[in-house]
Amino acid sequence: MHAVLELAKHYGVEIEYADLGEWGMDELRSEYDPEGPVIRVNNRVIENLPVANIGGFIAFAVAHELYHHREHCGEVARFPDRVARENAADAFARKLVS
Repeated sequence: MHAVLELAKHYGVEIEYADLGEWGMDELRSEYDPEGPVIRVNNRVIENLPVANIGGFIAFAVAHELYHHREHCGEVARFPDRVARENAADAFARKLVS
């Protein structure tokens, strides 16, 4: 099992795969819901990926949302700016999956 999924299990975060709807020009890859807690990975994105890229996509998406879980738990400070939060989540995900 990928280390990212093990980390999600450690935090008690469930992983679900769901259709997260149409987002126009934007692409919603995943979302974090503190009620649960649960990370939902967007099936719409997975369906359009080459099979060889699916595992990496899921690992990155889950890692990104785990950063938001860590914010929610107070493990890391929450930036007031949304763009800064998303950039920090991406940086955390890149570090975990590399």
